[in-house]
Amino acid sequence: MRSRKERFEEHGARFRRDRAAQESRGAGVPHSHDARTHEGEHDIEHAPHPARERRGAELRLYGLNAINAVFSRRPNAIRKLYLAEARIPALQPLLKWCVANRVGYRVVDELDLHKLASSSHHEGVVADVLREEPLALSTWLRDLPSGPQCAIWLDGVGNPHNFGAILRSAAHFGVSAILLPKHSTLSLSGAAARVAEGGAEAVPLVRLGRDDNAIAQLRGAGFTLAATVVQGGSDVFATPLPERTIYVLGAEGEGMDRELAAACDLRLSIPGTGLVESLNVASAAAVLLAAWKAKRG
Repeated sequence: MRSRKERFEEHGARFRRDRAAQESRGAGVPHSHDARTHEGEHDIEHAPHPARERRGAELRLYGLNAINAVFSRRPNAIRKLYLAEARIPALQPLLKWCVANRVGYRVVDELDLHKLASSSHHEGVVADVLREEPLALSTWLRDLPSGPQCAIWLDGVGNPHNFGAILRSAAHFGVSAILLPKHSTLSLSGAAARVAEGGAEAVPLVRLGRDDNAIAQLRGAGFTLAATVVQGGSDVFATPLPERTIYVLGAEGEGMDRELAAACDLRLSIPGTGLVESLNVASAAAVLLAAWKAKRG
């Protein structure tokens, strides 16, 4: 029979093993035998479990351009960095900033990066960053400069890759904002930010109130709302586009809400051969934005 001391020591060892396993799972970070931690930082396996209320405040990004865009615009949002050894030369400015500001980083292997990003498209770097909350419509309108402006109202678009592609086109053509309906569940994800290639940091998201109130506010600021429809709209290339235009894009497959479409000032379509029903919503957004930009000279 084991002594009381032996039973106590076994119980203590089991407790320590269980606690270490729980902390590792809570951190959501795989163990890597060759992972190196910045001096002064604790290993991830022993990091304190984050408070539940803070989980939604952070976003896990991956991809070089997505993370470099955050570093360029709001470096203080970066909370943790993980990278492949091969990425050290390309990320020297970011790593030096991490050292100077006591932000932890780890060099991990390819498998760990796959797990961290839940994707094979991580491009050798993953980061945990603070999420930027959408602006209120009144705040955005208050700070909007005068003159030509174009924005996109996304009515029901939900695919993160389409969202990322729209953000990329919006950044390319200088779109002022992406407008999200009051009850839309669409938000920036790691996948969308990676597809956006840095565009997620260049184009603000704006949360709308009730549709009728939002439309009234936008019209009061001089905007014309243009519903984009597959058929029956005016040719976007032949129609004069107002200097301040809101393109309203509908959901993938179902299109936009009929009442919202009816409330818009214009109905626009992209002419084509008819061999396919329509363009993908992200492709359509790029064409529409190019048409508006072309008319601005």
